[in-house]
Amino acid sequence: PLPFCWTETVMDTRTATAELGWISFPANGWEEVSGYDENLNTIRTYQVCNVFEPSQNNWLLTTYIDRRAAQRIYVEIRFTVRDCASIPSVLGSCKETFNLYYLETERTVSESIKGVDTIAADESFSQVDFGGRLMKVNTEVRSFGPLSKGRGFHLAFQDLGACMSLLAVRVFYKKCPSVVQNFAFFPETLAQLLSKTFIARGSCIPNAEEVDVPIKLYCNGDGEWMVPIGSCSCKAGYEPDNGNVCRACPQGTFKSSQGAGLCQQCPLNSRSTIEAATLCGCRNGYYRGDMDKPEDMCTSVPSAPRNVVSVVNQTSVLLEWHPPRDMGHRDDLSYNILCRRCHSSERRACQPCDDSVEFVPDKQGLKETRVEISKLRAHASYTFDIQVCPLKEGCLFTALCVEEIIQSLIDEEKLGISKMSSTSRSFSLSWQPPEQPNGIILDYEIRYYDKVEWGDKCLNAVCSETPSVVLEGLRPGTGYVVQVRARTVAGYGIFSKEMLFQTLTDELGQQLSLIAGSLVGGVCIVSLVTLRPDMFSGPTPTVTFPSLSEGHSSPGVKIYVDPFTYEDPNEAVREFAKEIDPSCVKIEEVIGSGEFGEVYKGRLKPVGKKEIPVAIKTLKVGYSERQRRDFLSEASIMGQFDQPNIIRLEGVVTKSRPTMIITEFMENGALDSFLRQNDGQFPVIQLVGMLRGIASGMRYLAEMSYVHRDLAARNILVNSNLVCKVSDFGLSRYLEEDTSDPTYTSSLGGKIPVRWTAPEAIAYRKFTSASDVWSYGIVTWEVMSYGERPYWDMSNQDVINAIEQDFRLPAPMDCPVVLHQLMLDCWQKDRNARPKFPDIVSMLDKMIRNPASLKAGSNNVAPGPSHHPLLDRGAPDLSRVSSVEDWLAALKMTQYRDSFLGSGFTSLPLVTQITAEDLQRIGVSLAGHQKKILTSVQSMRHHIDDQSPTESV
Repeated sequence: PLPFCWTETVMDTRTATAELGWISFPANGWEEVSGYDENLNTIRTYQVCNVFEPSQNNWLLTTYIDRRAAQRIYVEIRFTVRDCASIPSVLGSCKETFNLYYLETERTVSESIKGVDTIAADESFSQVDFGGRLMKVNTEVRSFGPLSKGRGFHLAFQDLGACMSLLAVRVFYKKCPSVVQNFAFFPETLAQLLSKTFIARGSCIPNAEEVDVPIKLYCNGDGEWMVPIGSCSCKAGYEPDNGNVCRACPQGTFKSSQGAGLCQQCPLNSRSTIEAATLCGCRNGYYRGDMDKPEDMCTSVPSAPRNVVSVVNQTSVLLEWHPPRDMGHRDDLSYNILCRRCHSSERRACQPCDDSVEFVPDKQGLKETRVEISKLRAHASYTFDIQVCPLKEGCLFTALCVEEIIQSLIDEEKLGISKMSSTSRSFSLSWQPPEQPNGIILDYEIRYYDKVEWGDKCLNAVCSETPSVVLEGLRPGTGYVVQVRARTVAGYGIFSKEMLFQTLTDELGQQLSLIAGSLVGGVCIVSLVTLRPDMFSGPTPTVTFPSLSEGHSSPGVKIYVDPFTYEDPNEAVREFAKEIDPSCVKIEEVIGSGEFGEVYKGRLKPVGKKEIPVAIKTLKVGYSERQRRDFLSEASIMGQFDQPNIIRLEGVVTKSRPTMIITEFMENGALDSFLRQNDGQFPVIQLVGMLRGIASGMRYLAEMSYVHRDLAARNILVNSNLVCKVSDFGLSRYLEEDTSDPTYTSSLGGKIPVRWTAPEAIAYRKFTSASDVWSYGIVTWEVMSYGERPYWDMSNQDVINAIEQDFRLPAPMDCPVVLHQLMLDCWQKDRNARPKFPDIVSMLDKMIRNPASLKAGSNNVAPGPSHHPLLDRGAPDLSRVSSVEDWLAALKMTQYRDSFLGSGFTSLPLVTQITAEDLQRIGVSLAGHQKKILTSVQSMRHHIDDQSPTESV
């Protein structure tokens, strides 16, 4: 705490040893006498008691008082007053008060005199005891200011007829004392006006440095320090001692950074021989790398790699080796490969290899003890140095060279390929044979792949014994990359440069545009769909969907481990989630709030890696241990998943505050709100691509035996490439708790998202992958309706009753029949009859391969409930609509009210004549909104036509 205010006394009559010498007027008024205070101390006092004489006006003026630059002065007066009622035969002019004044001056009396206050006694006395002591002493304090006209002042006391004595007068001012706060020194500061505060600038104490600037304290008018702003902290090499001293670290200890931390003992194999050390130097024979932290131990130099083996295969070399026998107590070893080409006649005359030489996986920073080197020159000698690198910044040891002679194949093969002819399904190619083949050419290998769908599984290869080939079975209007290489008895030569050739476009290709997919992986399959200009308004949307794989899971899929089965749930966090140094995390802005705290957008800069955007969930202050466990359980779950359509966990921060869960950042946010913001903006095949990504993620979860329980569009996140990823793995911990959130409340109790949950899960808590399939059907309905709320404004209990009566949601507007049928399959009452997620992925793949299936039998009915009396309120009831405002409200389009009325569409009969051009003119630009309005207008026309003429009027 900051100290109390201090006072500085400029005059005190109690310390006087001689006459005070104040000026009294008139002469028979105030009289200076010696007396005793209540403690029998000798004092000089002034007294007056002319109560028997009328019209008293007695003045007493002090000597000059230097104010010492103070602007506000305080006067403490100790005095006694005789009770007028105790004085016999006194006249009516007797008083029990006196007045206090001050006069600003430059050592001479000024003409300007200012009143301070009329002072009355709290207590008066009626007699004097035989010891001569005055009874009932009063103490009053008054202040005045600001003073500015002179360097000092006089005090004046006015008596108008009292019987009193001035026992002591003390004059003082207040000041904020010098203080050390937050390792900063603040000088003594005068307190000034009561209504203002004054800034005192601080300076860091010795061996401290600024943390936040400016460093200042505010001194208020009462001489009290206010809350400090800014601070200092002890420099590196110094630690705080007794709160406000920075003490040098003793020998054998160090402190590497500025702050509140304490000195630490030197790590193993290091020492410090001076005080205030910021780093402990490594002992002889040990070192610390550039990326090592000061608190890391010093390590020794690793030994050389062992048992280097080389295998030559044509113009490639495979090198393998064993790690060093002595790792130097380090676990971050990597390897560099140095390649040099030497002339066979002069083995020592070596030069670095050409840039064309390829190293797989790389030639620097290798973690594995294996590298494949290719595209070497034939009939050339090479040496390879294997370096052991404890750090990325430098290598500390070089192994013995490995010498190899590459002697085979065709030198400098340069084959120029040209196209002879082409059709929509094939083209013929030819090329010139190599000029200097290494022996007789046996045949040629032709490698080609689709440029758009390029991937490891997309390669196709054929052989030809002549320098020409016809490639067949190609797709119309598609670019293919082609390379050729020759083979002799010595083996294959290198491939020629890549050449791009295009097939012709057939009748179907002239009507279809190639949709570029945002590939996540899988086999190479291209889908063609028709994109007509009238399918959407505005700029052409980017259409992306995942790759289409007929396969299911890869072998060796892990099984999900429930973190709540651990005796210590924190152990699950340590096992499945990476701990991140909080210094690598930068919080930028709030983007939402979660169950346990705020959600932020930020940046993550792992050591030695590129900075990436991330989402940061934080645990709010004041949490319980159970809340912390539940909060981190989601990270324990997420950390077990590794699939492109599952949100990726970057790590957690648990060793500092706030506790954080850090995931990849999804630029477009939740799928439901994203679709509502882009209503009608995507072709159907794009939506199917999104659904395929979600199904792929759920297939992965099912293979891991994990049940999501809360699959919904709000829990699907969308990145900038429109890739959908499943998120929010926290519902399982909620099921035993109550909530006020209507989304998760049912009459049966517990937290259940009723509108998305299968009947057996609601009734019996039977959650399985089959119940997740039911939820996937609801998500499909959400996607095809662009984020419409399932079952509209029905209550949760009404939804449960409707499903028990076999009601199922109708197809959204323009939803293909095959997709609505997929939804109905997911909503089978018998959970064993529902498709599995691998089946759903396969169905969606077939739809994407055959875009025509997504057009046939499309449903053009306006969105809204049907086939069940409980759902009649979901669609606009045209018989009850009486105005344009009512009609727009029923369509949930009230944002266009002013546009309609301002454009002259003020009645329903006028609205029935509206066209698509009218909608564009009045500002309805979203294609989905246009379709919804025009569909309703068409229904309104039929409704009016069905009425009688009188009813129509």
